[in-house]
Amino acid sequence: MDTLQAEIAATAARLVVEEGLEFGPAKRRAVKQLGLPARAALPDNDAVEDAVREYIALFCADTQPAQLAALRRLALTWMERLAEFRPHLGGAVWHGTATRLSDIWLQLFCDDPKSAEIALIENRVDYMPRTVTGFNGEAVEALSLSSMCRELGEPVGVHLLVYDHDDLRGALKPDSKGRTPRGDLAAVRALVEESEHE
Repeated sequence: MDTLQAEIAATAARLVVEEGLEFGPAKRRAVKQLGLPARAALPDNDAVEDAVREYIALFCADTQPAQLAALRRLALTWMERLAEFRPHLGGAVWHGTATRLSDIWLQLFCDDPKSAEIALIENRVDYMPRTVTGFNGEAVEALSLSSMCRELGEPVGVHLLVYDHDDLRGALKPDSKGRTPRGDLAAVRALVEESEHE
């Protein structure tokens, strides 16, 4: 990675942590803030994630672990509520780079793609349907809602990405760093229990 890409990654990392931006928008805003041409070569997401970890270690080491633990507990609550849809946690909350501004991203693997939405309606949960880019780069239906996180004292965005049950196999392939890209209920419960014993 060249110096310019490293600078974009560092600037994007600050925007991710301080403003809660997702990686893509953060990289584009970083290019603009640095006064670079719109077509500047962007760092990959792994480089931005590494920069986010460095930023958190330098500036948020005293607050971030508790915020991450609160978000993981809230994610676990939603995963337990939606257990029949085989929920998997991904993104910053799973990888450990989340702060209080991060949203929770859950992937649901449903036998019937409408079943998760019906469950929300039956439980009177307000949500907004939208389309987002999924883990294979394809368009995926997302049900976005706001959930109060008592520990943080503020609402947190929770996004439920609805996949077909057959997509589950591809969802668990290791990422470019060899890590499991998302975790099921048991894996998230283990992370929550681990943080409670620290």
